[in-house]
Amino acid sequence: MTHDPGDDMIDTHWQALLDATRALHRDVPELAAFCDFPDTVTPQAYAAKHDPLCDAMLGQTGLTTLPALQAFHDSALTAARSAHWRDTYRDTPFGETLHAHFGSFEVVGRDTVLSAEGMRSFFVYQAPGFHYPMHHHPAEEIYLVLAGSGEFHLQGSGSRVLGPGAIVHHPVNAPHALTTHAAPLVAYVIWKGDIQKKPVWTETDALA
Repeated sequence: MTHDPGDDMIDTHWQALLDATRALHRDVPELAAFCDFPDTVTPQAYAAKHDPLCDAMLGQTGLTTLPALQAFHDSALTAARSAHWRDTYRDTPFGETLHAHFGSFEVVGRDTVLSAEGMRSFFVYQAPGFHYPMHHHPAEEIYLVLAGSGEFHLQGSGSRVLGPGAIVHHPVNAPHALTTHAAPLVAYVIWKGDIQKKPVWTETDALA
């Protein structure tokens, strides 16, 4: 990977996150196979937007990650304080309930300090004991579980409870859901393909 001169203009915490994200994509085979990391990441002004779930996440104790994921996990937690936390589904009837339990911010892509084309990636936190209902989107998606655990549901494929290091793939427009139990879930999520359209709720929440 060649040095991007724009890197020198990024805040120290976000530069650390960019470096760790590049390394993660290089060193985790499933991420490297899923999509190429952008050759150019351009810093852009993007206002921080706080979410109370950030405080809950940073105050969480007892969660551990794998050594290979530690650098990315730690740098993302540090950058979370100055991130723009997303408002996905905020204007829906379920929006306020969702955002009391689920939060995310974009790492690399469109709505973030680290602007790039060709992919969008997100740092995700879901509080314990919450069911994120079936939804779908035209972007193809991959989850990398960083810490905690979650039960991943993919319509037609049953469900699996997964912990740190696990990879979950969601095909284009495939309805999927996520349930946390006693532990929260911390994950890194990547979109490729049609990355501009918002996700929508799936009409049924049947967990096949």
